[in-house]
Amino acid sequence: MRIQDTAAIITGGASGLGEATARHFADMGAKVTLLDRDAERGQSVAADIGATFVETDVTDEASVAAAISAAKSAMGRITAAVNCAGIATGEKTLGRDGPHSLAGFKRTIDINLVGTFNVARLAAAEIAQNIAAPDGARGVIINTASIAAFDGQKGQAAYAASKGGIVGLSLPMARDLARDGIRVMAIAPGIFMTPMLKGLPQEVQDSLAQDVTCPKRLGDPAEYAALARFIIECGYLNGEVIRLDGALRMQ
Repeated sequence: MRIQDTAAIITGGASGLGEATARHFADMGAKVTLLDRDAERGQSVAADIGATFVETDVTDEASVAAAISAAKSAMGRITAAVNCAGIATGEKTLGRDGPHSLAGFKRTIDINLVGTFNVARLAAAEIAQNIAAPDGARGVIINTASIAAFDGQKGQAAYAASKGGIVGLSLPMARDLARDGIRVMAIAPGIFMTPMLKGLPQEVQDSLAQDVTCPKRLGDPAEYAALARFIIECGYLNGEVIRLDGALRMQ
């Protein structure tokens, strides 16, 4: 697949990794549709890059189905889905105020894991309708995990579980969709300069950067976007999770 021939839906496209991916894809000539709950920001980004925006709740089946339908109408087809929508939560299994909130755990799983699967399965149904390339390829799904899936820290039980689920579904989903010519990959980012981290004091950002092996800095969302583009264009990548973390192994 060539990026300029790509028609991609990108969840969480109004900010952070999703916005960076949307901007990079659009710059490279791809057609892009942003899916996000933040209508004001999503519409602004879409207008800026010449993309389409659809307000979407990734946990809701009807909302995602409507968004995919709108995306296909706007772009003519869908060849890629990049799942960046998610939340980062922090709460210990047993804290000073008692046990971890069950509602908080469920919400994290629902948005990060169930939301990813919801979009992936419905996007796959559309991508499977594409005319196959000579090697049988019809499209690709890219999910966003996290290094927390492998070495989550204190207070990350819910977040790590949600991202671990994404790691676990990548290979079986790739096997499920092989007959339809759809590849499935996951990216596991380390500590990236997203809007959440930009709000932290500089000394905190510097401290986090020092834990990275090399280079000693936080990840640039543009680097996530570049990897997503490479995955789309490299047709032999399938069923794998790629860590993008500067060799960071969290204590």
